[in-house]
Amino acid sequence: MEKDLSGPKGSHGGRHPLPETEVFSARIRQCGVNQNTFIVAYDNNRLAGAARLWWLLGYFGLHRVKILDGGLSAWEAAGFSVTDDDPTLSEGDFEARENPSLVVDHHWVRKHLTSRPITLIDSREAPRYLGREEPIDPVKGHIPGAVNAPWQQVTNEAGFTWPQEQQQKIWQALPIADNPVVYCGSGITACVNLLSLSLAGVDNARLYAGSWSDWCSYPANPIEPPRTEPPELESTQIEPP
Repeated sequence: MEKDLSGPKGSHGGRHPLPETEVFSARIRQCGVNQNTFIVAYDNNRLAGAARLWWLLGYFGLHRVKILDGGLSAWEAAGFSVTDDDPTLSEGDFEARENPSLVVDHHWVRKHLTSRPITLIDSREAPRYLGREEPIDPVKGHIPGAVNAPWQQVTNEAGFTWPQEQQQKIWQALPIADNPVVYCGSGITACVNLLSLSLAGVDNARLYAGSWSDWCSYPANPIEPPRTEPPELESTQIEPP
């Protein structure tokens, strides 16, 4: 995550900026990836890393990508083998071509802050969204007008995604407009919500790549003050089926 799925950090841009196109392209070629390679991404963190890779590959032009539901734990629980071998691979010929329509930055968010129909979706846990705590970034709170959809509700505790109907219920319970923009602390776990939206049939959601860690690095940016109670529609937990 720190080396391959994000780029160099600066004073702005967030804790996990998008990787530079040529650097990412070269790294993926080292993995033996060609333009038509079929890729399965997995992790052991309720899809947080796998979803980031899935989104990045799509952003850079690779679309034959699946995610292993349940991750490595599910693989092992099913009786399949694992290895610590480091495979020898022939270098691929993949050339990354980013799709700017899938991402927005600080300037875009600031310009459209009061625009409708767009919806900002904060993927962090409710206490961070509400400004009650902030264990990572220097500022508490959320971007004004954002609704809360914690990324953990996309899967169960074992890391399996809920069925499509349940994914749709997550977003039907929120005032999602025609142009959803998703963010989190640094642009990682927001990708789990982007996966959920895709599973729910919403195909036009975008990522605010710098997310909260970028937004709060600009002192002039407005910040929603902490609230004592979450608004009824802004922080909705879906009961498991």
